[in-house]
Amino acid sequence: MVAWAALLWILESIDRFSGGALDTFGIRPREASELRDVVPAAFMHFGFEHLAANTVPLLVLGFLAALRGTRRFLGVVAMITLASGIGVWLVAPPDSNTAGASGVVFGLFGYLLVRGFVDRRAADILVGLLVAVLYGSILWGVLPTNEGVSWQGHLFGLLGGVGAAFFFSERKHPSSA
Repeated sequence: MVAWAALLWILESIDRFSGGALDTFGIRPREASELRDVVPAAFMHFGFEHLAANTVPLLVLGFLAALRGTRRFLGVVAMITLASGIGVWLVAPPDSNTAGASGVVFGLFGYLLVRGFVDRRAADILVGLLVAVLYGSILWGVLPTNEGVSWQGHLFGLLGGVGAAFFFSERKHPSSA
């Protein structure tokens, strides 16, 4: 997780020194050519303040989600990234450009919140409750209350995380790790 966060900071440094050249990897809605930016958009940010807001929750929630295994974690993150990015592509306002790891943050939050209940594991239920206490206030971010903040990415990331809890459930795949 530290390497992932470091990569995000390196990319934002490159973006800053290149005059925002990497901002083109954000998602512009309903333009077919922009579908290729669904994944890279999760690694781009619009400034260091934007990135700083995502870094700590990404580290904490990512670490907790990765405790069940790297392969599962990568699948969960891929599902969240696609759900968040495609959701933005479908419903974000015209002429907008959306980027950032917050869709992944919301997705990891949703995944951790429900994973224990889906898998019926007491330890994971406790993790979900801890996550709810520590980060539950982020749920306000799925509401369209702040212009310039992609509630669409947050909402679809959250839904992708909940979906990932079911899709990657240990009850569904008892032999997977």
